[in-house]
Amino acid sequence: MNAWESYFTIMQDVVKQVMATQQDNIMKAAELLADTSEKGGIIYGFGTGHSHLVTDDAFWRAATPANYCALLEQSATGSFEITKSYEVENTYGIGRHIVDYHRITPNDCMIIISNSGNNIAPVDAAIRAKEKGIPVIAITACAYSDYLKTKHKDGVKLKDVADVVLDNCSLIGDAAVAIDGFAMKVGSTSTIPAVFLHNAILVQMVELLVQRGVDPDVYYNGHMAFMDPDCADHNDKLVDKYFYRIRNL
Repeated sequence: MNAWESYFTIMQDVVKQVMATQQDNIMKAAELLADTSEKGGIIYGFGTGHSHLVTDDAFWRAATPANYCALLEQSATGSFEITKSYEVENTYGIGRHIVDYHRITPNDCMIIISNSGNNIAPVDAAIRAKEKGIPVIAITACAYSDYLKTKHKDGVKLKDVADVVLDNCSLIGDAAVAIDGFAMKVGSTSTIPAVFLHNAILVQMVELLVQRGVDPDVYYNGHMAFMDPDCADHNDKLVDKYFYRIRNL
């Protein structure tokens, strides 16, 4: 089997494991998001390093909720000056400041993503959110988190703080494929299942809102808006609705 085939097989197994084990927590998370949306709250996604990719994937794009906001703290995303971002995401106070700066309230909700669940900024953000009564959903790798020595001075990891924990079942070391003659495994394992989980709870949230008789705010694809004036008008109205509530919009 070629290495790329091994990667496909391993990642399909990871996603299957997520689907088989996370059903109850997916529903709990979706219920929490539906409650937030029904109250008119904002869903805030936060992740540092490569975990920010999961939040960015759902922000202002086709088929995603308009009341979703990715908290893209540039100094901690690793999008530029990448080696510095590791130090930033392990600095106390960053996560707390993110929650306070964006004026997140108990009517809102946070989805905090950290594969290790062990870096300081996402743990601090979760702790601050809980102090303020803000519901927290974590997407993390539970086995990997348990394997690691705790960094945070409070002796906790992300999964210890969140209201709902979604296990992305990522492999220890975040690496998939062993290659003969090469000492290291290659091919990351965390982003794919995290994106699956993140979209799954948002999709399930929409279904729950519809079942409650609530019309969810969801964007059309930009190309659909270009082709259809009704789709464009729909998207424009949603932007107007949330423009002054979502800073990055």
